[in-house]
Amino acid sequence: MQHRMTNRYNKKIHCAVAALILVRTSRRGDAMKAHQHPLEKILEHRIAIIDGAMGTTIRTYGMKEADIRGDRFRNSTKDLLNNGDLFSLTQPKMISDIHRRFLEAGADIIETNTFGATSITQSEFFVDDPREHGGRKNPEFYQKIIEDPFLGNLAFEINEQSARQCREWADRAGNDTGRQRFVAGAIGPLTVSLSNSPDAEDAGFRVVTFDQVKTTYMQQARALIAGGVDTLLIETIFDSLNAKAALVAIQEVFDQDSVKLPVMISAAVGRGGETLISAQTTEAFWNAVQHVKPLSVGLNCSLGPDLMYPFLSELSEKANVAISCYPNAGLPNPLSETGFDLRPQDMARSLSEFARAGLINIAGGCCGNTPEHIAAIANALEGLPPRKFAHDDAEESLVLQSETAA
Repeated sequence: MQHRMTNRYNKKIHCAVAALILVRTSRRGDAMKAHQHPLEKILEHRIAIIDGAMGTTIRTYGMKEADIRGDRFRNSTKDLLNNGDLFSLTQPKMISDIHRRFLEAGADIIETNTFGATSITQSEFFVDDPREHGGRKNPEFYQKIIEDPFLGNLAFEINEQSARQCREWADRAGNDTGRQRFVAGAIGPLTVSLSNSPDAEDAGFRVVTFDQVKTTYMQQARALIAGGVDTLLIETIFDSLNAKAALVAIQEVFDQDSVKLPVMISAAVGRGGETLISAQTTEAFWNAVQHVKPLSVGLNCSLGPDLMYPFLSELSEKANVAISCYPNAGLPNPLSETGFDLRPQDMARSLSEFARAGLINIAGGCCGNTPEHIAAIANALEGLPPRKFAHDDAEESLVLQSETAA
């Protein structure tokens, strides 16, 4: 008799504890939703559209070397035309026009024109390559790059100004349409690798150190934040260790500057579904970055939508955050007007297939995707439901355990 009474008492205690945890979890959930980023709310209710390819669209304006140089860089000794980020300083009206066109096409998220706006990548256009004089690039070379005031100031200016240009046009579009638009600070993969050696005879050699990569990403993140971005987007990741350095850099900026923004992560993969240099599988890549609790994780660039499908499906199955997808417009084709095969209707068809399969929360296009491509994608996805994803919550797990015990 006493044993049965003890069991009943224990069950009551378990139920009381479970109820208390449930109340606390509910309150915590309400508090989290009250502080939820507006973009996160959108991703739960519809598929958000991200813009297309800045580089592809710039080429349609027929810019020449003199256009990118302007007066400021007139005397530069190296060709600058492929330094598309520099257009944010020398041709701001063109860059703003491109943002306007993507917004009018239906983009909810526009990216800053900063894919290569780091001191390391900018050094390719402003510093002589030591290999041309019998030397080699190494950590000593890149330490000078990191400490170079011209490159540091240039990188900061490109990032801040590009962010301000995006901010202005995102806010204009939001005010004109009554639909909030968002600015993603684009953080690209760099022109150096932490995972691989460029020297076939010295597998342990690296041209740059982790701390140097982290430092250049910290410079970029601070400038993008100063320019008013809503989120930081680490994209086209082909080297997972470079991405790790970017994530560490961002967290250190958040901690040092007492600021916090959502982080988006997007990788580029090869035919086997592996990151191109570090060769992590899609699942391994997610396992390597999930600890930062990103707003979204996804795939971009890569092989075109058809070949991307199985890897996107795997990532969608494994990840418990929003999934983004903005592939190239097929494979490169120099004879095509955009340099890629797929037309707007082709991209729209592929992305709508992803949506109908329940794989995506953010959709758009990378290389080869013009504002016309994004308009077609936005129209095709309108009204289609977003992928459902469950937030990781340890307290909810504890509730279930307590209820089971009761």
